[in-house]
Amino acid sequence: MRWITSAILSAALISSASAAEHQHTPPQVLAPGYADLEFVPPPPGSYQLPPFAQAADARLLDTDGNSVSLHALIQDRLVLLSFIYTRCSDVNGCPLATHVLAKLQRQLLARSDLSNELTLVSISFDPQYDTPAVMSRYAAAYSGADGENSDAADWYFLTAPSEQALQPILENYNQWVIKDYDAQGNYLGSLSHLLRVYLIDRAQRIRNIYSVSFLHADTIANDVRTLLLEESRESAVSKGQISKKNAGG
Repeated sequence: MRWITSAILSAALISSASAAEHQHTPPQVLAPGYADLEFVPPPPGSYQLPPFAQAADARLLDTDGNSVSLHALIQDRLVLLSFIYTRCSDVNGCPLATHVLAKLQRQLLARSDLSNELTLVSISFDPQYDTPAVMSRYAAAYSGADGENSDAADWYFLTAPSEQALQPILENYNQWVIKDYDAQGNYLGSLSHLLRVYLIDRAQRIRNIYSVSFLHADTIANDVRTLLLEESRESAVSKGQISKKNAGG
């Protein structure tokens, strides 16, 4: 009886070892933003995007190292603002945000009614590594982002002068970032953070915040059209009121 028990234990150990050798890491599930939209979005203008909060201004560095004001840079445009860092290795993190913005930029090129309405902005979480020169090389990987395509929607890649200068910007946009360290206390070069992308109107108000599950070029384009239709309706109402006032005067 003892030898049967030993044999069973041995077989179990061999089976476990064999299973361990043949274990495969389960494939990572990609965020919806990498695929075609799986639903038909509501028609633009059939829903509202109430303002969340005011989008704060910030002093940042462009890819040439010039100090720029965020509000002055975007001027009278709708804005899609993302926070990223170039060394991010989480495929559903910063690479997703940049992929979606790049896809949206291509869509804007095909739509003359939208191409001059939206500015794209990517701000680095990691000013210590992401210098203007690094951000310039990162920008060069995307069509039109480095000025090669003058017809492309404006896309600015910005970084802060220092980590201290970045902190109030993160606070203003309700963002946080934590450096990752190993057991010996060595910085790994990676950052833990939440992925948030902000849609901002011409009055510098945040109108939508996209997380991993909802970040998709098609839904963003739909929201942009919704804001444009809202502006058109408000303009028509304003003109009508002025006409009535002039007629009454």
